[in-house]
Amino acid sequence: MTSGQARPITVVGEPILHRALRPVETYDADLAALVDDMFASMYEADGVGLAANQIAVDLRVFVYDCPDGDEVNQKGVICNPTLVLPEGPHRHLDDGDEGCLSVPGPHAPLARPDRATCHGFDVNGDPVTVEGTGLLARCLQHETDHLNGKLYIDRLSGRARKKVLREMEEMRAQALAEADTEQAL
Repeated sequence: MTSGQARPITVVGEPILHRALRPVETYDADLAALVDDMFASMYEADGVGLAANQIAVDLRVFVYDCPDGDEVNQKGVICNPTLVLPEGPHRHLDDGDEGCLSVPGPHAPLARPDRATCHGFDVNGDPVTVEGTGLLARCLQHETDHLNGKLYIDRLSGRARKKVLREMEEMRAQALAEADTEQAL
């Protein structure tokens, strides 16, 4: 699928996930290689979007490969995104479930606008605009949040956030216990 090398996914609590990232200033072979690695990492983790800080890179870039509201798959990369959300009577919320590769396991309902427009640059530094509906709209918002140091759980109520983190820890503990049992056999 991609020529990149999958890298480990950073998880909630790691400092790079909780601060705004540096802008992309150089559009070169190194950036192209990073984007290839980001796609490889996203696919290996079964994700639909991935921000650079999710593989411990301090750059404002994300990749996506997911369906829009018409179930048409969209794939791309956006560097230095600016997110525009509808306002007033054009603003409608989708209260679907959201999850994150950096908060492995649980999902939680999170209302987000059902449309989003993202302006930025592609891997070559050419201007791009992506208009998203459905899952793509959620993805554009979610990944832009990452670049600003925000996780989806930061948008949840305190109680919902604690529940997601508790479920994540329980799932992690169960996976470790199963791995220990397999090693003992």
